[in-house]
Amino acid sequence: MVRSRGIFLSCVLVLFLVCGAFTGQAAGGGDLKITEMAVTTKIVRGNPIDAVRRISSTSVKALYCFTRIVNPSGEETTIKHVWYHNGEQVRETELPVKGEMWRTFSKRDIDRESVGNWRVDAFDSAGKLLKTVEFRIN
Repeated sequence: MVRSRGIFLSCVLVLFLVCGAFTGQAAGGGDLKITEMAVTTKIVRGNPIDAVRRISSTSVKALYCFTRIVNPSGEETTIKHVWYHNGEQVRETELPVKGEMWRTFSKRDIDRESVGNWRVDAFDSAGKLLKTVEFRIN
């Protein structure tokens, strides 16, 4: 009986160590969190001045996708902004993340051909979707 208990405890310990190893590997990219993401007409002093939901193509020359990130590990990594126009990918921008609290943005020029539904997806370096923002250009 004592031997069975020892084998059982050894198996539990091995499972605990194996599960902990897998959790540790997944946590590397999974720690990244987006606390703010907005499409904006301008960034002033590192912050968006507005959050666009609908805008005229003649009112601005460019739009920016601003992203505020919390990266608890503080390790340098990247995120990716993928811009979609009417469901079709039109731009992909890789952006560095170099600290525990980080702000970054990507830019998209706007013209009359930009009319339609837009979406920007943010992905971590492992390809996990972190956040999405949608807007429309008239």
